[in-house]
Amino acid sequence: MAADGSRIPLGRADALLRPALPLTQTVCDLDGIRALKDDYEQLGRLTGNTLPFALQEWHLAWCTHFLNRNPRVQQQPLFVVSRDESGASAAIVPLILSRRRVGPLKLGTVDLLGADPGLTEIRNPLVKPGCERLAVRAVHAALADIPGWDWIEWRGISEELSTALACESTPQWCEIMEDYVLDLPASWEEFRASLKRNVREALRHCYNSLRRAGLSFEFIVAREPAEVRRGLERFLQLHTLRAHMRRGPPHPDRFAGRALRNFLYDVCTRLAQRDAVRLFQLRIGGHIVAARLAFVVRDSMYLYYSGFDPAWARYSVMTTATAEGFRYAIAQGLKSANLSLTGEQSKLRWRPRRVEFHSALVHRQFVTSRLACRAYRAALASDGRPSRILKRLWQAHRDWN
Repeated sequence: MAADGSRIPLGRADALLRPALPLTQTVCDLDGIRALKDDYEQLGRLTGNTLPFALQEWHLAWCTHFLNRNPRVQQQPLFVVSRDESGASAAIVPLILSRRRVGPLKLGTVDLLGADPGLTEIRNPLVKPGCERLAVRAVHAALADIPGWDWIEWRGISEELSTALACESTPQWCEIMEDYVLDLPASWEEFRASLKRNVREALRHCYNSLRRAGLSFEFIVAREPAEVRRGLERFLQLHTLRAHMRRGPPHPDRFAGRALRNFLYDVCTRLAQRDAVRLFQLRIGGHIVAARLAFVVRDSMYLYYSGFDPAWARYSVMTTATAEGFRYAIAQGLKSANLSLTGEQSKLRWRPRRVEFHSALVHRQFVTSRLACRAYRAALASDGRPSRILKRLWQAHRDWN
């Protein structure tokens, strides 16, 4: 924003903002991202980050497996690091610059890292509280030096960062994403007492149905790298079985391609080395019948994808595995459980609180960029024939196999 209070067009940000940003660093390769280890750790503490998707391990694994999977699209990391006057990290904004041809047009776009088939659920970057506007300015200043891009998409950012974005540019707001976080009490008994009566009854059914059938379960928590890696094979089998169930709400198979599975193995190995993985498994009669993957970052547990054997559906084994996961988290002294995006009834019944993440587009100040961005927004917002054509032209086919 200029001294008179007006917004600075993104194309002019370089000349106006560079004097105020002497400590902005742009990282464009994996070696540079690896060198930011201390900055990630420092910002993780300062921000109180509890999302696995903002960790350095996630970003390195993502770039290793998902960059340039389409020969017609050139991609490169563009991580913007801003620092305060003392040189300490104020923000790490992990961006991916993509250049592609859409029909007769050449387009360049900038996105927060995480354009994948639903694996990186929340893309909010690491920004020290109070430094949100500094982070946005640093990104705009870095982009002013880079030719051949048309817009930046800020997808899934916090309320604080979206407010800063509105102050520093003229964003075109898109969807609002809803995340669901369950605050955990000090004891399992207190947690059960806080639930609605029908949910307490459902929990009793889970345990009693097995008991009446003469069955018992064993709840297993894998957290060491070797045991996590072994458990992922069965987890993937159960995830696929659940995706192919004909009854109940649809659940896509998020790991159907080889590249997606390779990424999961890699990122879980990296995160398990920092003791951030919990693979919850329910074993009955010597067989793992349900599994849920979770990540523990600081004092919070993020419940990721799951799977179960439909042959055991009548015993509600997935509910049992989730409830035992909550019991485990409480016993470990964790303060919250993130139930992830989308307000499914299976999540809402635990009575979580809602957290909003915002998305916006900011285009460059060129006529062609403005028109291309407008067409892209139209494609996202409509399901008509022109929109489908635009989507086919725009969407870069990636080989996830």
